[in-house]
Amino acid sequence: RHIQGSRPVTPPLTSAGSPRSPVSPESLQPPACRHRDRSPSPMRGYLIPSPLPTRRNRTCSATARASEGPVFTGVCKYFSRSKGHGFITPSDGGSDIFVHISDIEGEYVPVEGDEMSYKICSIPPKHEKVQAVEVTITHLKPGTKHETWAGHVVSS
Repeated sequence: RHIQGSRPVTPPLTSAGSPRSPVSPESLQPPACRHRDRSPSPMRGYLIPSPLPTRRNRTCSATARASEGPVFTGVCKYFSRSKGHGFITPSDGGSDIFVHISDIEGEYVPVEGDEMSYKICSIPPKHEKVQAVEVTITHLKPGTKHETWAGHVVSS
């Protein structure tokens, strides 16, 4: 007997007569590879993404706020090209300001004693500290060798 509004029942796909998939679970395993030994790092398991705010991962709004801000001056206290960061001592006093390699404009790698101009941007997550952005070397320290980003050394 047929009940109005009902639909025919479709048999389940796992019935005894259904064909098996040609792909077996064993074929889904990755091929056996040679195990590569790595030197054990004392920091293994503790590594986290770098918290350093760079030009690339800074928010658009933070960049816009920094661009609209005043220009400050200071002197390069320290900069390490290999580490990718350094510090600027502000001309008006106060604590040293962090600078990331991605925020340095111009062709020269800063060295201690270079006069610089910069704007500031707050550092997340608490926004209690600031870093220098849009950094330019205004005067190369006289009598020092300066390296260009391309690696050429120039005496000033």
